[in-house]
Amino acid sequence: MKKEIYFIIALFLALGACNEQTELSDAYGNFESTEVIISAEAPGRIMEFNIEEGQKLAAGTSLGYIDTLALSLQRDQLKTKITAVLSQIKNVNSQKAVQQQQLDNLMIDKERVKKLLNDGASTQKQLDDVVGAIRVIEKQMESFDVQKRMIIDEVETIKVQIKLVEDNIRKCYIVNPVDGTVLTKYVEENEVATPGRPLYKIANLSQLELKVYISGVQLPQVKIGQTVEVLIDKDINTNRSLEGVVSWISQQAEFTPKIVQTKEERVNLVYAMKVVVKNDGSLKIGMPGEVNFTNKEK
Repeated sequence: MKKEIYFIIALFLALGACNEQTELSDAYGNFESTEVIISAEAPGRIMEFNIEEGQKLAAGTSLGYIDTLALSLQRDQLKTKITAVLSQIKNVNSQKAVQQQQLDNLMIDKERVKKLLNDGASTQKQLDDVVGAIRVIEKQMESFDVQKRMIIDEVETIKVQIKLVEDNIRKCYIVNPVDGTVLTKYVEENEVATPGRPLYKIANLSQLELKVYISGVQLPQVKIGQTVEVLIDKDINTNRSLEGVVSWISQQAEFTPKIVQTKEERVNLVYAMKVVVKNDGSLKIGMPGEVNFTNKEK
């Protein structure tokens, strides 16, 4: 009988301690971080991919590449095509030079015929024939200029195609875009990538956000930028205190998330709030945490 009494007393004391601890916390939630899924931008076989889960990466770190052989050959082909197209300009220039010489000769003939015409040794028809020949050659020379412009435009078009190919080659190189820690690796070397296929997931774990829910009654007690106390489990009986800063408060109320067990609390309207906490390595995504409001402000 005494053992049962002692057990009941111990149970009440434990429940009292739990209630006392619960009263110290104003809100509860879980830690989360902004996770970024990095996907492939180009199709092809992954030739090199040097990352491991848990690895810390800096923005701009080169991680590997996707096969670029076909694109490189396409780029070389376009460069060869530019050389072939530019050779046509030399041909046009040589033809224009011949026409220019003929034009120069005709201009001399024109002056000669005009003098003869003034002396009465030539006819107007002879002068008209020379002038007509000059106009024909001038038109031909204009057509050569048009051909040159068309060739130059074709070269510029090919250069744009080369830039597109080079951009596709650039997309074959896997470069990490953000600072963070690799959470999940989705592919391995020699697998085939397609545009949009996830390669890995990364998140910045240097600081995490504790997302909690507060009631409308608690809302006036907090504001963005306010310093609050964050509690995490130190062991089975005690908590560890950390400092956090309120970074976001929802402008709209929502129903309490279904993870709350009692039906009465689930139908209450609450406001989501995020608290930024610096991570010394002990905080993990999904870890539960508690928030205790203070009067301090950052």
